[in-house]
Amino acid sequence: MSQVERRLREVSSRLRRAREELAVLVEQLAALEDAAEDARVRALVSEAPADRKEEREARRHSDTMARSRDTLTAEIDRLLKLQDVLLDQLVVDR
Repeated sequence: MSQVERRLREVSSRLRRAREELAVLVEQLAALEDAAEDARVRALVSEAPADRKEEREARRHSDTMARSRDTLTAEIDRLLKLQDVLLDQLVVDR
């Protein structure tokens, strides 16, 4: 097995794991966004300081998870590009 083939297998494996992780992260983000929206509505209705604090915290958690999703999506894009380069090298080497 050539070095390109080994790297291609490694990238494919990393890509599969990243996609699986992204699927879990997207589900978690949806739950956090729902919780943040519920907290926002409670804060609007009650106007209590504790409810406003809960809303800010819920939104912060949701925003942090969204940034994690964006970072992982960028990593998947990078891995896809690397995979394309390696596939091109594999074709040229043969």
